[in-house]
Amino acid sequence: MQNKNTSFFSRLTALALIGLFASLSLSGCTTLSYATPEQKATSLVEKSEQVFSEFWASNEKPLQQMRKLYPDVRGIVILPGVIKAGFVVGAEGGSGVMLARDLSGRWGYPAFYTMAAGSVGFQAGGQSSDIVLLLFSEKAVRALVKNQGKLGADLGLTVGTVSTGVEASTTSNIGADIMAFSSGVGVFAGGSIEGAVMITRNDFNNAYYGANVTPEQIVLDASVSNPGADKLRGILAQN
Repeated sequence: MQNKNTSFFSRLTALALIGLFASLSLSGCTTLSYATPEQKATSLVEKSEQVFSEFWASNEKPLQQMRKLYPDVRGIVILPGVIKAGFVVGAEGGSGVMLARDLSGRWGYPAFYTMAAGSVGFQAGGQSSDIVLLLFSEKAVRALVKNQGKLGADLGLTVGTVSTGVEASTTSNIGADIMAFSSGVGVFAGGSIEGAVMITRNDFNNAYYGANVTPEQIVLDASVSNPGADKLRGILAQN
């Protein structure tokens, strides 16, 4: 019963703080706090372009490993500026985009998500880290698109983590459905992201495409488009 209660509390904490983390992760300037969902979504796409380009150009060994694995990916999640903060009750979270390749290898348009996780224990202060999730199977793509839940067991996926902030980064989990790469010593650095909850950002999806759309319609059906994401799609296709 204790484990069940702890799990419930962690998820509740994560969900309760999603709005805060979404604002923090996109607050590169104070005016953005007052931006519309469409403006925030557009900014998130632009930041995702920057994060992926920086990861790709990095000389850090873990990110070199990311480049080697990249040709095999079926999808990608880019989470710029994930925040870790808290006092007594800690939590991590941030918004990002998910894109997938079709059968011809062409990248589709982004769906918007928030990743959040809660924990109990003494902590203080805050950190920020960029995270890229590589999805290696159709199963992983469909699990994230069609279900909201914890990465790992809830979605029936195996997850591995590699971080530039850990001197002895390992690729022992290569072969997992998802590999997470994080920069610096921030959120999830060197640790598992299993237990983090992926939540659809319906407000961003609807605002960005000007209609009520689901991640399935965006990622799997390719029924909507926004030329504002073409630069990001081009960057992903060139590498």
